[in-house]
Amino acid sequence: MTVAETALRSVLRAHPSGVAVLTARGPAGPAGVTITSFTSLSARPALVSFALADTSSTWELIQDAEWFGVQLLGAHQTDLAERFATPGTDRFAPPTAWHTGPHGVPLLDDCPGWLVCARHDRFRVGDHHLVVAAVEHVREGEAATGLVHLHGGLRPVESTIVSRI
Repeated sequence: MTVAETALRSVLRAHPSGVAVLTARGPAGPAGVTITSFTSLSARPALVSFALADTSSTWELIQDAEWFGVQLLGAHQTDLAERFATPGTDRFAPPTAWHTGPHGVPLLDDCPGWLVCARHDRFRVGDHHLVVAAVEHVREGEAATGLVHLHGGLRPVESTIVSRI
């Protein structure tokens, strides 16, 4: 027996999730979407993962992409997170500032961190597509207050830990 979808969503809203923007070069140009499913899987080899719902219009645009960009967002990028979460908008139009990174991956400017990843594997799991990606390039930006999704909204999160990288 499984729990009801509404009960699961209600409970998980209390679990803070990091906010990132996933980007890729799609068939008609850059594509991207805000994600809260991004996670680190392994340091050796360097693997990360993310999941997109079957209903995501972005999944249709990036499902065949071999390379992905993951932008870790700071609290100063709430507007950017909301823009990339809004269906039907040109997410890369001004005021979005971006450039083309390694392997043609669109990368957003002014992020606390970036990863460029090669698709390693993908799986259909429930009503989502789980993508495992190998991290090929990383770049650390300016230190910033973090951004999490909690109780249905975006919230800043302070860190007193100094980066060890």
